[in-house]
Parts: sequence; C-alpha cells; structure tokens
Amino acid sequence: MFLPLQAGTDATGFVAEFLNRVLGGTALEPLSQPLAQAIVFVVVFVLIYLIGRTLLRPLTDRALDRRELDAHAKRPIKRLVGLVVVFVAVAVAFGLAGFGDFLQSLATVAAAATLAIGFAMQDVLKNFVAGLFIYTDKPFRIGDWIEWDGNQGIVEDISLRVSRVRTFDNELLTVPNGQLTDGVIKNPVAKDKLRLKFVFGIDYEDDIDEATEIIVEEAEAHDEILDDPAPSVRLTELADSYVGLQSRIWIAQPSRADFVRTRGEYVTAVKKRFDEAGITIPFPQTTLSGRSGAADAIRTRQLVEGDD
Repeated sequence: MFLPLQAGTDATGFVAEFLNRVLGGTALEPLSQPLAQAIVFVVVFVLIYLIGRTLLRPLTDRALDRRELDAHAKRPIKRLVGLVVVFVAVAVAFGLAGFGDFLQSLATVAAAATLAIGFAMQDVLKNFVAGLFIYTDKPFRIGDWIEWDGNQGIVEDISLRVSRVRTFDNELLTVPNGQLTDGVIKNPVAKDKLRLKFVFGIDYEDDIDEATEIIVEEAEAHDEILDDPAPSVRLTELADSYVGLQSRIWIAQPSRADFVRTRGEYVTAVKKRFDEAGITIPFPQTTLSGRSGAADAIRTRQLVEGDD
C-alpha cells in the first residue's frame, strides 16, 4: 500500500514515490516521506554548494584581482562569499525538501535575532562595514604612513574590524575602522612623489637673492631631491625678526624615514652655506622701551638694601 502524495511546491514527490514502491508493505513504509525530504535536502544542498563554489570562486578572484586588493584583503571577502553560498544552499534545500514551514519559522527567528544583535552590536557592525570600505576604496595599504586626528604612524595590519598602526615611538595603536573612515585621513605616501616645505628665516639686512640661490643650489645638489618638479623658493613671511623664505622640494618613492632624513640633510646643508656666506638666521628678540612700575620698585629696593 502506498502513501498518498499531494502536489506541492517541494521536489520530494518523485523520491517519495520511489521509496513507497521500494518500502511498500514493510515496517519502513511510513518513513518514506521523511526519508525523501532528507535525501532531497542533502542532494540539493550539495549541488548548489558545489555549483556556487565552482562559479563564484573564479568570478570573485577575477573581481578582486581587478581591484588590485592585497592578499590579506582577499581572504575575509572570500570567506564572506563562502558563507553566502552556504546560506543560499541551505535556504534552497529547505524549500525544495518541503520544509517550508520550518524555513519560514527559521527566517522569523533569524530576523528577530538579527534585529536584536544589530542593536547590541552597532559599533561592531559599523567598524565591519568601514573595514569593507577600506578594502574596496583603498585609502591606505599595509606599510603606508598615515595621519588622522592628531595621530600618525605606519599601518601594520588591516582587518575587517580594526587596523593596527605602529607609531614612530614604537607604540602599537589598535584603531577601530570606523574612526579611519569617519574623518579625514592623510596619506603622504599614497603617490610616487611627495613635496616637502621648509621656511628659512634670514635677517632683514641679508641679501634675499643670495639666500634664495643657496637654497636652490643645495636642493639641486642633493641626490634624493628631484629635478622635476624643480626646487623653488618663495618669500612667504615678513615676521618681526626675520624674512621667511619657503623652500619647496620633491622626493620620489617617499616614506616617513626618507622624509625626515632628506629634510634633515637638506636643512643642515643650507645652514652651513648660510654660515659660510655670512647670512644670519635670527632668533626672536624683544626690545623693551621705557620702565615699568615693577622695574622701578625693584631698583628702589636694591638701593635701600645697599645693592648699587
């Protein structure tokens, strides 16, 4: 005797009918429908999972390669794609196996759980999404020197939730990705050239043309300062005690170490040439005119005490 089969949206009819014929008249006949659902679930899950991995993995690899993402950035994205494939395979397998009611209940529970978790993990989710933006937009890479909110350092690691930055004092900062996407990030080494600026202050009585010539000559003589764009000097300040000449130079393939070293060598060379040419770099001076009441009081006290 066979179990009656009803038309439905699931794909277990053929399998159940086959099992009814095989198990008909035996003690296992009542189990034909559950067994059919289990078989359909397993087969559909395996097929969709294998097809999804076979098709999506090369497509994902090509998409990530076009974005030129680093290896560390590809791993979490590939893992996320794998989880999506598993979720789709489970959902479709549940539906075709005739577990529609169970799937609907599972979706309701999952939606409620997702809402509760979303409220409880707003910061975590925010940092996760920010990490995805960092992977795709690539405002910086591992090894870059970045500056943000008064901090600076070298990026050592980028994950989906936090990034780790080593400061120049050798301190390790673990920074939530949300902080790096909400504000402005300065990446001085993102391009293949970096301009350095430094203001040389000379005395008002010194020759501006001679000082400018020395500044340019020392820039042209330095091996790591580029000739194109050419070094330039502009008079930018007329301060109380000095005339400010701003030097603008460019270096190639910059790093924080190159920046500091090149600027230090260049400024030192200019200072030596200034000394040889008799050009003065003045220090701030304050000239007092008249005598204040406090100065008169101190002088009167010294006279009273016998200090002339």
